[in-house]
Amino acid sequence: MIRTTALTKRYGRVSAVEDLHLHVQEGDRFGFLGPNGSGKTTTVRMLLGLVLPTSGSIELFGSRIGREALAQIGALVEGPAFSGHLSGRANLRLSDAAGPGGARSSRRRRIEDGLEQVGLAGVDGRPVKAYSLGMRQRLGLASALLRRPRLLVLDEPTNGLDPQGIREVRDLLLQLNRDGTTVFLSSHLLSEVEALCTRIAVLDRGYMVLQDELSAFRALTGLVEVRTPDLNRAAALLGDRIGGRLPDGLLVRHDDPAQLNAELVGAGVRVVALHAQRRSLEAAVLAATGAGSDRVALAGQPA
Repeated sequence: MIRTTALTKRYGRVSAVEDLHLHVQEGDRFGFLGPNGSGKTTTVRMLLGLVLPTSGSIELFGSRIGREALAQIGALVEGPAFSGHLSGRANLRLSDAAGPGGARSSRRRRIEDGLEQVGLAGVDGRPVKAYSLGMRQRLGLASALLRRPRLLVLDEPTNGLDPQGIREVRDLLLQLNRDGTTVFLSSHLLSEVEALCTRIAVLDRGYMVLQDELSAFRALTGLVEVRTPDLNRAAALLGDRIGGRLPDGLLVRHDDPAQLNAELVGAGVRVVALHAQRRSLEAAVLAATGAGSDRVALAGQPA
């Protein structure tokens, strides 16, 4: 679906993206992560043909980037750009007319379908300049869906939405993915990435530092979280196997949660909840990206 080989973008002596090997498979829900200034937006703009790479190559749908491939992509990048004095529907008509691959005969239906999908079916004729930030973001997502794309490329699609709106967009993306659309998502909301994505890549200062299945990022820590009202009894039983304490429980070094549960219950310890602890996505990203963000590197050199 997306494959880059040694993709590099430099501005003079400044390296924005360096030697990037990105692989997004058809059907993925792919999370693209990294600190501010890591090269995410530059990469997305190269994928969409908005910025030419300095070197390297991009393949979309198995062939070099071109008009035919771009017509199969829906994108929302760096916030939606609309004419503020026009209504949402008028903006979508212009957006559909300007891009490749949009059949005029089906335009009205596709616009109404897109508005309904993003929760704007009842929007009136007010100009877009009167929209809230969340409404603008929804309209941008509707624009990305107009041509029923095979691939959605989204940059912070839930920006400006309230918690209910975030959940609605997540549910929409999950449904689109079930219907066959590949989703490529750049976001700072790691909780949303964890809830939505199946595979993840992390950039740091222009370099790819991680790319794998989400499950590989969230590896087991070797600790089991035990919630119990009998903290003292549990602590006495477990002794030096305790790896940490929680407000209402313990972190226990153990490789078999079921066996640990049986041991505690057999000793008369009341267990409210027990599960193997996994490393959070946040911990994995922070460990991979080090201490910095918004850094600038000279070409070919890490910051």
